[in-house]
Amino acid sequence: MDSQQEFALERDRENAALRLRVRMLEDELVRARATARRQDDEKLENDASLAQLREANEHLILATFNAENLRDDAEAVNQRQNEFLAMLAHELRNPLSPISMAASLLGNVPSASVQVVNLTRVIGRQVDHMARLLDDLLDAARISSGKITLALEPLPLAELVSHAAETMQPRIDERHQHLHVDLPHEAITVDGDRVRLTQVFTNLLANASKYTQDGGTLRVRVAAGDGETLLVVEDDGIGMAPDVLPHIFDLFTQGPRSLARSEGGLGVGLNVVRNLLAMHGATVRADSDGLGSGSRFTVCLPLSRLARPAAPALGAAATAAGRSLDILVVEDNVDACAMLAGVLSAEGHWVRCVHDGKAGLAAFMERPWDVIVCDIGLPGMDGLELMRTVRAAPAGAVPFAIALSGYGQDDDRARGLAAGFDRYLVKPAGVAELRALIAALPARAA
Repeated sequence: MDSQQEFALERDRENAALRLRVRMLEDELVRARATARRQDDEKLENDASLAQLREANEHLILATFNAENLRDDAEAVNQRQNEFLAMLAHELRNPLSPISMAASLLGNVPSASVQVVNLTRVIGRQVDHMARLLDDLLDAARISSGKITLALEPLPLAELVSHAAETMQPRIDERHQHLHVDLPHEAITVDGDRVRLTQVFTNLLANASKYTQDGGTLRVRVAAGDGETLLVVEDDGIGMAPDVLPHIFDLFTQGPRSLARSEGGLGVGLNVVRNLLAMHGATVRADSDGLGSGSRFTVCLPLSRLARPAAPALGAAATAAGRSLDILVVEDNVDACAMLAGVLSAEGHWVRCVHDGKAGLAAFMERPWDVIVCDIGLPGMDGLELMRTVRAAPAGAVPFAIALSGYGQDDDRARGLAAGFDRYLVKPAGVAELRALIAALPARAA
């Protein structure tokens, strides 16, 4: 092979190598472009994801602020609702008080006819019914918002049941029903709030009477078990259908109305019963064999784990029974003040009425008083301020102070007692309760 052929072969090899190199470079360029495109796509995806994350974070922050605003709004609405309910109860209780006392005075008039006496009893029963409706409605609202606190102490169960039965006896007698209470011979003590447990048993009896025909029978049985006691309230009334039983303790649930339409009701009494018992660590169950077969409510209460209540000491102090006391009544409702003065005067007491806080303070400073009966919502100086001023006065005659108010929430009672009142009664306070309280007062030394 001559040199020219060798040169041609060498040139062909170099050209082939060059073409191979070019193809390799072209392939690398294609891969580089593909990689660049992938990176661009990934960058775009990352940018989109980052934008989505930013947007989601902004939405989360906005939702957090909205939730806080909604919570604040809900708390404000709940506060306004509680304030409205308290004011509503106060405004509705105020007129009930003079109506109740006027009925009591009419019933005690020596020359009153049988018809007048019967009418006054009807008025009294209806006032009591309206007061219970108010209490149930307010308690349902307070329980749902956690506004109720319990003052737990060892309590004799028989005493609570007897008190509830006495409260309901006038209504039971009105419908010619028969109430049988079966209490064990041994004393049974439970831990509870006296007012709230009495309210529970009263509500159960009221429900039994309401859904039992005239002339029907109500029974209350109490039996102690192992670490607990069972209280059963049963009746031979209209009973409950199977579809009603699971919901009987729900708010605003009512049974058939045909027998008790005149009684009315809000459908909150049994809901209050269940919730108050739950606060005591107790339970309640409803049973019925169906319509026309009566109803049975079983309360399971744990026995007391606290010390048994000490027997009340028999003091030697004189009581107000048979004595004439000087009583100052501070009440801005003129009718209520007049009726209260009439009730107390009929008991032989000397009574003076004033209608605002400053006048009450002036009357207190003029002379010593045995008892002060004072409203809380007074013009000028409210009853709390008046009582704090009275208690801060120089030592002298110390009057027994009774708050008589339309404000009946637990914190209202606490503020009243902290201000210096000895007792806190909610309107319309029973005349018998007020008389008994004043009659049992110990003699006070000047």
